[in-house]
Amino acid sequence: MRPPLPFGDRLRIPVVGAPLFIISNPDLVLAQCRAGIIGSFPSLNARPLTQLDEWLHRLSSELSERDAPFAVNMIVHKSNGRLEQDLELCVKWKVPIVITSLGAREDVNRAIQSYGGITLHDIIHNRFARKAVEKGASGLIAVAAGAGGHAGTISPFALVTEIREWFDGILALSGAIATGASVLGALAMGADLAYIGSAFIATAEARAADAYKQMIVDCSASDILYTNLFTGVHGNYLRPSVVAAGLDPENLPAGDAKKMDFGTDGEKEFRVWRDIWGSGQGIGAVKATLPAGELVDRLVREFAEAKRELQGRP
Repeated sequence: MRPPLPFGDRLRIPVVGAPLFIISNPDLVLAQCRAGIIGSFPSLNARPLTQLDEWLHRLSSELSERDAPFAVNMIVHKSNGRLEQDLELCVKWKVPIVITSLGAREDVNRAIQSYGGITLHDIIHNRFARKAVEKGASGLIAVAAGAGGHAGTISPFALVTEIREWFDGILALSGAIATGASVLGALAMGADLAYIGSAFIATAEARAADAYKQMIVDCSASDILYTNLFTGVHGNYLRPSVVAAGLDPENLPAGDAKKMDFGTDGEKEFRVWRDIWGSGQGIGAVKATLPAGELVDRLVREFAEAKRELQGRP
């Protein structure tokens, strides 16, 4: 039997509100944590660097021990010129959970774990999972087919099975999860947590354009486009946003990972992420824009209903 989650008693439902580039902010994270799920944001959403210090102070002071913990996502890639400074601030405020992406570094894991923090590294296949654990990650986020942002192509059934053959630590699953029944399905497969991002784009607290939120509501899985053009790394995007930008979704050139740039100097625009909108395939379950707490309430109800239905089957 796997060990219990170290923070499981603070969760109403085992869910992480995934960090959404540009979109996640303290208001959204506070709403998620107070509703009983782990809220998170990318450190690079706070610009300039001094704003990250302000955000971490606010979250640390306004959340109580009764609330779910929060997490900060850091891009561990050479294009992120702010990594060391962001890490120092996470250590200063003793961020409970740090999510690392696009690389794994032993020094980052050691720094966060030195005060009792947890590090989760996101991966798209088993080989990267092994490397992350070898470098000291506390747990993993399996980013399977259908996830928003920089997603993989492997079925969640296959990916979780392969990882659980050798790893019994914390495992979150990402990939088209937008209902309480899907959360239950993730647990049944062997995950400890469901990782939900796209559904939270269409929430009142999310820092997304109204047109982006409405597109999430209006679209479904068939409207998702998988390409590496925009960042050099393959990801899922809303096809109508690509069309609105004047591009032909059926004839997109290949991207170049060497040109990945998150504009960490604080002066550059958010570039493509401002106009080309990421999303996972689970958005068919999103029917309206509503407060994040209400979305969590719906997930909790659906989760309980799915459990009762399964228990009632012969």
